[in-house]
Formats: sequence, C-alpha cells, structure tokens
Amino acid sequence: MHWLTKFLISLILGGNINADSWVKTKLSKDLNTPVMTNDIPAPGKRVRQVAEEYQGTQVYHSLYLPTNWEKGKTYPVLVEYTGNKFPACGSTGEVKGANLGYGLSGGKGFIWVSMPYIQKGKKENAVTWWGDRQATIDYCKYNLPRICDEFGGDRNNLFICGFSRGAIACSYIGLADNEIASFWKGMITHDHFDGQKKWGYPESDRSFALSRLDRLNGRPALVCGNANDYIKRHPKLGDFTFLPVPVTTIFKIPDGPVIHSHTDLWAHRDSPTRKTARSWLIQQVNSKHE
Repeated sequence: MHWLTKFLISLILGGNINADSWVKTKLSKDLNTPVMTNDIPAPGKRVRQVAEEYQGTQVYHSLYLPTNWEKGKTYPVLVEYTGNKFPACGSTGEVKGANLGYGLSGGKGFIWVSMPYIQKGKKENAVTWWGDRQATIDYCKYNLPRICDEFGGDRNNLFICGFSRGAIACSYIGLADNEIASFWKGMITHDHFDGQKKWGYPESDRSFALSRLDRLNGRPALVCGNANDYIKRHPKLGDFTFLPVPVTTIFKIPDGPVIHSHTDLWAHRDSPTRKTARSWLIQQVNSKHE
C-alpha cells in the first residue's frame, strides 16, 4: 500500500490502528467465490461438470450447491453467463471465473450454475463472444433440466443472470427462442444489455433485440449498472427495475481483486446496492408469477 494511503487511513482511524491491518480486515469481510474443483457435488462446493454429449472435450459448466443444500429439497437456481475475456477489468471469460451469482446469493439458498458458451467445433468453451451460438443455446436447454432433476432445482424459480457479455446473453442466448425463454422467472443483468448498441455479430441490431425481449413477456428483470438506458423506453416488454451500481463508492479501486469499475464482483461486498439486489431476488422467488 502506498505510504500516503496508509497515512490518510491512519488519520481517519485516529492513528491507533495499523492501516494495513484495517484494509485486510475490510477485505476479509468480502465474499470469496469458491474455487472450482473436480470434486463430487456437495454443499458449499463449486465443481466442474461435463455434459454427457461433450465427454472427451474441454466443454464444461460449473455447479455450486448452497451451504444449506439437502437431498430431496428444492432450491431456486441462478444461471450465469460470464463476460468476455478482458484482462483490463479482470474478466477471464471462463466459466470458472464467474462471480455475480455467488455475490447475489451469498452462497446460501440458491443453486448456482455457470453455463458455457460453446466454441465453434464444439471442443472447448468460448471466452470471447458467442462461438457456436446454437450449440450454446442447446447446451442450456439440455443441461439445465438435468441439473434441476438431479439436484433439486426449482423449475418455477430459474433466474438467468450475467455481467457484460453475460448481460447481453440473458437475452441473446436466454431469449433466443420460445423454448429457452420459457425457463426463466426473471433475469438480472449488469453493465450492458442486448440492443444497447450494434456489435460485430449477427442480429445485434436493436430491432432483433426487441424481438427477443418480447419473449420476456412482462416478467421481472433487474437491470443493474451501465449501458442499458434504452430499455427505459420500452417498459411494456418486461417488469424492469433499474439499479445503479456505484462501484467506485463500494470499492476504492484498485481494491483487492477489484481492479476496474467494470466488474462482476460488486455484490461481494456488503452495500445498500447489494441489499437492494438481494431483496429484489427474494421477492421474485416468493412471488407467484405465471
């Protein structure tokens, strides 16, 4: 830590507490996403799984069972898609690098699945953009019901979520057709939104995005962070709640693993914003949407 930062913290604390210790204590209260392992699924573990049709490839998803998981009971499910590989903000683009779903749940009460984007050739996951889009869509269609059946996922409480590329994926993948769109009770996006701008991939135009979002059919969406303003002009598409995320207030960047304001780690630290997001999520779980 820079000497000036230490000095200022010492002044704030009255000079009685070591600045390094204070910072470490603050960081120690943050959530730490469980490291993905090759273990057998168990409460509090995040494990790597390979679908039966992808055996012998590097394609995989990750599964986290909440600390209070018990066989025979059912749990709401957070299905997450990651951002692009972008080292400047710490995003690896990999399934094992996902964080948002863990921050939103705190590791309790929700099964958390990080789904892959399938690279063209179907031999590995894509860390940038969509790879084989149809294969990515089909992977979720086949495997999410399997996961629910085996581990007690509540099919009436499935939520799709994502950061950056993953925020776009909530619609570009999650609302790609009527079958996959029917899975979701709601969605949570952070920093970006399908249709906010035209990208270099097919059907990124706003007209296509609005057609996909029509499949949301009025269901709830928590729209967090930035690059999503245009959707305010289309309130009939969904039950939208907009949540600004003051990352530079929550963190003094660089702050531990948070090295950029464009981050999926904002819910790893206690804040009024995280409380709002979690309250919204619990409210939706407890609601009786058709």
